[in-house]
Amino acid sequence: MVLTAEDRILIKALHLEKGYGARKLVKEFPNRNWKVRNVSLLIKKIRETGSTDRKKGSGRPRTARTEGNIDAVAELILSQDNKPQTHKSTRQISRSTGINQSSVVRIVHKDLNLKCVKKCRAQELTAANRASRLLRAQELLRRFPEARVDFIFFSDEKIFTVAAPKNSQTDRLYVPTQTPKRQVDAGRLLRTRPTFSQSVMVSVAVSKLGFTDLFFVDPGTKINGQHYRDVLLSQQLLPAIQMIAGDMFVFQQDNAPAHRARETVALLQRTTPEFIEPTMWPANSPDLNPVDYKIWSWMQNIVYQETLTNVDQLKQRLVQVWASMPQTVIDEAINDWRKRLRACVQAAGGHFEYLL
Repeated sequence: MVLTAEDRILIKALHLEKGYGARKLVKEFPNRNWKVRNVSLLIKKIRETGSTDRKKGSGRPRTARTEGNIDAVAELILSQDNKPQTHKSTRQISRSTGINQSSVVRIVHKDLNLKCVKKCRAQELTAANRASRLLRAQELLRRFPEARVDFIFFSDEKIFTVAAPKNSQTDRLYVPTQTPKRQVDAGRLLRTRPTFSQSVMVSVAVSKLGFTDLFFVDPGTKINGQHYRDVLLSQQLLPAIQMIAGDMFVFQQDNAPAHRARETVALLQRTTPEFIEPTMWPANSPDLNPVDYKIWSWMQNIVYQETLTNVDQLKQRLVQVWASMPQTVIDEAINDWRKRLRACVQAAGGHFEYLL
């Protein structure tokens, strides 16, 4: 325990006037929680210097968080005007300025009052994309009030690989401090995967009325307009949706080339009660499709909790997980749809995750 200024004065007085030693002082004042070692060191200083004051310049130096260093860190830690992504990490700042990394971290948090937030992946948006997203999000909000959203079947396709996706930043290995890296077994240190992992494509449609089975696209099949119309739509998705909703549904698809083909649009006009035309759906907008922004990530988190070694195991696992998915997961995702459309409008068609 650190001795206070009052403690130091009391110890000095009792030692000089009554000759109390360290153990006597600790015993006489148990409520102060003094340590014998701390009191002994103070008495030694009193004998040598006659004072309880610290030597000038003693203690931990605090020169790192100077005004100049704070300005240097502030310039490097934040992106400069009109130059996004020009900021540097605390390690890079430490290397370029010579300031210890722990001091850089303290400057960032204590002097600049900054906190670290995680980056998210997102589609790159051009000015034309943003303008289109804004107009179409506004139109979708007008066309589909809250009560009508329940009847929309959102559809999408995704490729799942046998090899589980990895986050390299969280894939760490701990070894004893004194162990050189070269002495760590390669089997523990390296994470290997095939150059081209086996994969399978799946297609689904979901709504608050229910969801279709998981439909697989055979490996090597070219997903062109004809296959999309003749197989995925005519034989799989639309019959499954009609089994769930009858003639009371709205079909949604994104702007993939096979989806916006003239023959595909004509087929949907003939066979669905209503669908969201390609000209109505915002391009480059996985953040507006509940299957993309919620369902696939939920699936992926569950699927790869088990190790998979081949495509057959992957298919079996996908079917198992899909069958176990609660309807509440889909309902929550779809309940966010109009909120995301409003956020897209608020962001003038740009990225809006920071508004949610």
